[in-house]
Amino acid sequence: MSKNTEANKRTEKAANHPENAEKSLIKTTIAARVDVGFGNNLYIRGEGAGLSWDVGVIMNNLSPYEWVWETKSAKKRIEYKFLINDELWENGENQSTSPGGTSITAPTFSW
Repeated sequence: MSKNTEANKRTEKAANHPENAEKSLIKTTIAARVDVGFGNNLYIRGEGAGLSWDVGVIMNNLSPYEWVWETKSAKKRIEYKFLINDELWENGENQSTSPGGTSITAPTFSW
């Protein structure tokens, strides 16, 4: 049996078993390009994919001006806002993205 045939059988087997579906969920990425100041962190709050409006989740800081939060658990549209140090809300309306989407924004804050 060739390697391609074996790989195809494994792929078909995974596709036909719902318990394997979670392993193949697509990644949703929310990124913010903003300088929050030295020593500060950017958080995200919202609804969907485990987010809450009550307590923020710290985002990963990739560079001085880039913050990212990723999930593979989005099953519906995610609505969210950014906060500096989980206290200062970004200006404007809530933002949103679809499961599997990538959202890159430049939020503003009134210090």
